[in-house]
Amino acid sequence: MTTIVIGKSGQLAQELSLLSDELVCLGRDDIDILDIENITNVLSLYSPTSLINASAYTAVDKAESDEKAAYALNHIAVQNLAQYCLHNNIHMVHISTDYVFSGDKGFPYKIDDTYAPIGVYGASKMCGEQELLRTNAEGSCIIRTSWVYSQFGNNFVKTMLRLMAEKTALGVIDDQIGSPTSAKALAAACLFAADNKVQGVHHFTDAGVASWYDFAVAIQKIAIEKSLLKKSIVINPIPTIAYPTPAKRPTYSVLDKNTLNSSFNHLQPKHWQSELADVIELLKSNLK
Repeated sequence: MTTIVIGKSGQLAQELSLLSDELVCLGRDDIDILDIENITNVLSLYSPTSLINASAYTAVDKAESDEKAAYALNHIAVQNLAQYCLHNNIHMVHISTDYVFSGDKGFPYKIDDTYAPIGVYGASKMCGEQELLRTNAEGSCIIRTSWVYSQFGNNFVKTMLRLMAEKTALGVIDDQIGSPTSAKALAAACLFAADNKVQGVHHFTDAGVASWYDFAVAIQKIAIEKSLLKKSIVINPIPTIAYPTPAKRPTYSVLDKNTLNSSFNHLQPKHWQSELADVIELLKSNLK
C-alpha cells in the first residue's frame, strides 16, 4: 500500500515524512499537477492506494494580484488530482482552510456552513473543495485547518522568534481570532484519514482559541522558559486597521471539530500551547 504526498517542500509534507517512511513525497520537480497526462505518467509508476494533497498556493496577500496562479494550484490542480483518483480508485485527502469562510459568524464554523470567502486565496480554495466534492465525494476527505506552523519552512512562530531576538518591541494584531495548528498534529490526522479511508469534510486544528497577539505572547513566554530567547520584549496589541494588507482576513475563523469524535477516533487535538511548546523545543534542538 503506497500513499503519495503532493507538495514535498511544504511544512505538512515534511512532517508527514517523519511519521512514516512508507510515503512517497513528490514536489514540482517530480510531477506537474496542472498537467493531467503528467499526473497519469508519474503516479502510474507507484500504483498508490491513497494520495494526500498538501500542495497549495498559500501566499494570501500575493494571491490578490496573482489570481491566475492561485486558482491554478488551488482549483485546477485539485480537479486534475480528483479525476485521476476517481478513475484509479485512489482515496484522496485534501487540505483546505478556514479562509473559505468570511469570519463574520462570531462562533465556530461547522463543516456544512455556507462558503463566504473574502479574498482570492479563500475563493480559490473553495473552488478546489467544490471540485473535489463534485468529482469524488465518496472517495475523498477534506480537512480544513488554520494558522499552521512547524519546525520547518516559514511560519508565524519562526518569524516571531526572529523578530523577538532582533527588536525591542512588536505590535501584533489582537482582533483576529482563530486556532493555531501544529503541522505535526495535522500530519497525524492526514495519515489517519489516508490509512482509514475517512470520507467527508472535517475540521482539524489544535484545541483552544487565540488571537495573533495571544499566540505571540505565548511564543515569547515559552521560548524564554526554554532558553531559546534570552530576554523579553514589549508586545503591543494592535487592531487590524493599523496593519493594512492587500487581502482581508477573517475576523473570527475558529473551526468546529465535533466530527473528529466519530471519524478520527483517538486522534483528539491537544491544546495549542502544548503543541507550541513541543515545536519550540524542536527548534531549540535544531540549533545544537
